[in-house]
Amino acid sequence: MTASPPSPQPAGSPRWSLRRLGTLAVGLLLALLLLVQLVPYGRNHTNPPGGAEPAWDSPQTRALFMRACADCHSNATVWPWYTNVAPASWLIAHDVAEGRETFNISEWGRPQNKGDEAVETVQEGEMPPWFYLPLHPTAKLTPAEQQQLIVGLTATFGREGGGEPRGGDHDGD
Repeated sequence: MTASPPSPQPAGSPRWSLRRLGTLAVGLLLALLLLVQLVPYGRNHTNPPGGAEPAWDSPQTRALFMRACADCHSNATVWPWYTNVAPASWLIAHDVAEGRETFNISEWGRPQNKGDEAVETVQEGEMPPWFYLPLHPTAKLTPAEQQQLIVGLTATFGREGGGEPRGGDHDGD
């Protein structure tokens, strides 16, 4: 008995079916996600030691700031489980580093800290950023809380372009 040669595919029939391509794409995507876990960036979740904080106008202002802003703008960052999974870990580590560099209440007194700019970004709705809120629902401020934070930040830091903060200059200039 002789083996019959493999039958050729019918004319017009694709060698790769859509289902087969989809399975291959999902497999490659999963392999890529596993491989990127080997990249060491974004996994150092050691918070630097805290230092001097600004002279807050009230405990309520500090509490609102800590709830809505401190994960990126202090050395008291809370690192949830998903900050260990690339590529989310890369994005979050970058955002925290950038936030701390721009404005960090745990390193108060350094020249880069511009409290008056914090007032403006909250007033304009730029902070906290929209993409932060779905995973941090406690950071979402009600309109009344947002207004209370703006008033408190203004009292603590002053306004950009004028307005002296409570107790004199706190932003290191």
